Amino acid sequence: MHLALLARPTERSASAPTRGLGHRTVVGHTSAARRWVAGLFALLFMATLLAVAPSAAHAQAGLPDFTELAERNSPAVVNIRTLERSGNGRPSVFGQGEVDPRMEEFFRRFGIPMPGPGQRRGQPQDEEPQQRGVGSGFILSADGFVMTNAHVVEGADEVLVTLTDKREFKARIIGSDQRTDVAVVKIDATGLPFVKIGDANRLKVGEWVLAIGSPFGLENTVTAGIVSAKQRDTGDYLPLIQTDVAINPGNSGGPLLNLRGEVVGINSQIYSRSGGYMGIAFAIPIDEAMRVADQLRTNGRVVRGRIGVSIAPVTKEVAESIGLGKPAGALVRSVEAGSPAEKSGIEAGDIITRVDGKVVDKSGDLPRIIGAIKPGTRTSLQVFRRGSSRDVQVTVGEVEPDKAPTRKASSDPSPAPAPKNALGISAADLTDAQRRELKVKGGVRVESVEGAAARAGLREGDVIIAFDNTEVTDAKQFGNLVTKADKSKPVSALVRRGEWTNFVVIRPMR
Repeated sequence: MHLALLARPTERSASAPTRGLGHRTVVGHTSAARRWVAGLFALLFMATLLAVAPSAAHAQAGLPDFTELAERNSPAVVNIRTLERSGNGRPSVFGQGEVDPRMEEFFRRFGIPMPGPGQRRGQPQDEEPQQRGVGSGFILSADGFVMTNAHVVEGADEVLVTLTDKREFKARIIGSDQRTDVAVVKIDATGLPFVKIGDANRLKVGEWVLAIGSPFGLENTVTAGIVSAKQRDTGDYLPLIQTDVAINPGNSGGPLLNLRGEVVGINSQIYSRSGGYMGIAFAIPIDEAMRVADQLRTNGRVVRGRIGVSIAPVTKEVAESIGLGKPAGALVRSVEAGSPAEKSGIEAGDIITRVDGKVVDKSGDLPRIIGAIKPGTRTSLQVFRRGSSRDVQVTVGEVEPDKAPTRKASSDPSPAPAPKNALGISAADLTDAQRRELKVKGGVRVESVEGAAARAGLREGDVIIAFDNTEVTDAKQFGNLVTKADKSKPVSALVRRGEWTNFVVIRPMR
């Protein structure tokens, strides 16, 4: 019973206060809930800050800081001024008696130095050298070898190199190569800061790059941008790097650097309709430039291989019409007399697809591949001719100035032209003299043209050497070839025009 009595009050005391306790308990939970919610918001806020901070840091990291890069490399970039001495009391800018007012305005706008007022109209002047131009360069080694563009030092009587510490040196030109626009000059100094050479092949489109130079003579100007494209075919021996770095007159010869501070190119050209920067600039890949520079330092000139052919791209239409499959290789337009190519049997109209196993993907690849081969080396070429591939052995020669071929007037009367065929071509046999002059065994001369052939670009005076992958021997055989050709499909004709040979794809009328 005692236990029961103890139990009842306990129940009552537990039941009666329950409401109070319950009320207090609810109030206590509300306050705790508020604190819990506030804490949750605080945690979420801190988490947001922590999440945003790395994002901001990452975004900031995506926009590089060029300050250290510029500070580290600027001392190795030089300003180059070229001077020339004018004789006979003539102005030094043109070497003639008078400056064209339009050119004077052009030079004035772009900061190119002009002769003094007393020298602009053919007035006598002294023999002091006159400033010819301003460019840039960069130091390759501590003993004073400097790389720049060939066009910066071309024609200069004196070359002055100014360092960032304002020291000025007279430089001597070690060598200059016009084909790649690379030159090396030397100053008599030691302990100089020099650049680090990078690998242009590792460059990626979209990668940040930096240029340092002297645009308009403003020394050590730094501009930045990205790599816009690679392998631009704007030169015979150079696949150039395209960037959107601001490059202007005076930047020529300066370095293009990656974010590791390595030189990956030489700023060389701009695309412009005004003479100033328009968002497209080109740089010489440093690996190509260093190969040239090494030869210039060793020999004073560059030795390149050649085989003596003039080439053109292979179009999609031509590739399809002759059965090549895809537009690749280099189309031989002409073969130089006495050249290694002629001696090996290369013919106009051949398409060179490989050199020693290396694929010639586009026509611009051929001079680069051949140019890198040492003269005297026996090389294997794969050529596509008359619908099939064959290997040709050629001994590579050395690049020399091209000789313009002379054309002799023929005194032989031309045969009467044949009637126009189904393609609208009237053709006649070549005379013996014409064959000797053109160095061909057969072919026909186009006397008049209309219809489908005219629309394809064939014109009077052209010589048709091959038709539908078959060599043309004379007008009669040519007429038979045209008659047998499938009139529902395009057909190719290998045509000689002047000194050039190319394919013409003739589409039938529908």
